[in-house]
Amino acid sequence: MAGGARKADDALPTEWPTAQVASGTAHVSCQADYTTEDGDGVPLQSLAFFSVVDALSPCQKGGVLRLRYQGKIAADFTDLVKRVADIADRMGIHKRILDLDSAGGQVEDAIRAGDAIGASGWTIWVREGSVCHSACVFVLGAGDNRMISGKVGVHRIIRMSSTATTRSELNEELRGVYDRVKDYLSRNGVAVAVADLMMTVPNRRLRLLSKDELQEYGLDGTNAAQDDLDRLQLMRRCGADFVNRRDAFMRSFDAECKTAGAGLDEMQACGLELRGRFQFPDAKCPADSPLSEFDRLADVETAPEDAASAPGPEAGTAH
Repeated sequence: MAGGARKADDALPTEWPTAQVASGTAHVSCQADYTTEDGDGVPLQSLAFFSVVDALSPCQKGGVLRLRYQGKIAADFTDLVKRVADIADRMGIHKRILDLDSAGGQVEDAIRAGDAIGASGWTIWVREGSVCHSACVFVLGAGDNRMISGKVGVHRIIRMSSTATTRSELNEELRGVYDRVKDYLSRNGVAVAVADLMMTVPNRRLRLLSKDELQEYGLDGTNAAQDDLDRLQLMRRCGADFVNRRDAFMRSFDAECKTAGAGLDEMQACGLELRGRFQFPDAKCPADSPLSEFDRLADVETAPEDAASAPGPEAGTAH
C-alpha cells in the first residue's frame, strides 16, 4: 500500500462498522477491459476501511475502477457499493463501473443500494454470461448508463417474512411494497410499467426482457433522469456542439453497436471505432467524451514509455 494513498485519509470516517462481502464475491479491477490477463482484478471480501483503500489505491492514477460482483443482492452488497464509492470519492476515481451478475435478492436492499448508486455516478454492466434477475433489476435501473449483453429478467416480488394467510391479505401487504418500488423506478427514470409486469409473473417463473423492452422501459443505455442533469452540466462545461455530437454518437452506438448477441467487449470496440466519426475524444472535454474510461487506461499505460523517451535536462538547468 502506497503511503500517499493513506495520507489522503488521515482519519477513519465516523461510522465504518465491521462488514464483509458474504452474499457473493467481489473483485476490483483498474481496467474497463475484462478480457486482459488481469481479468476481474483482485478479490475484495473485507469491507474494513483500509481493506477498501488498499484495493482501490492502484486505480487512483488511472481514475478508473471496475467492481465485479457475483451474488445475491443483500445488505452486504449495499455496504459494498457505498464503501467503494466513498473511497473512490476520496481518491478522485470518477469513472466507476459496476459489473453485475446476480439472480436477485431482497427488494429493500436493492432499493437502498440503488439509491446509493444513483448518487455516486456508476455505469452498470451485465455482460455476456451474466444475469440480472428479480431485485437486481432495481440496481440496474439506478446506473447513470447501462450496457447489457447478458440476460435481464423479472418476476413477482415475494416477502419471505409475510404473515398473510389469504390472497387479499398478501395483495394488501404487497401493495405498500409496490408503491415504494414504483416511486423508486420513477425517480430513476425507469418506466413504472416494470412493476406492473412483475405483478403478472409468478415468483417461481422468470420473464426475460428483450433488447427492445429494456430500452422501452429505460433499463438499457443512458439513464433518462440522469441524462437531463448531465446535459445541463455538459452544456455549461463543454458547449452545445459537444452535447449535440454526444447525442448523435449515442444514437449511432445504439443502432450500430448494440446488435443481437454482441458481447460487451464487441460493443465497446465498436464504440471506440465509432467515436472518430463524431470527433471524440474531444480536445476541450476529453474526460466527458463517450467511453473515456478507455482513454484514461491508455494514458496510464503509455505514460512510462513517454517519460523514458523524454529528453533529459540540459546541464546547469534548474528544477
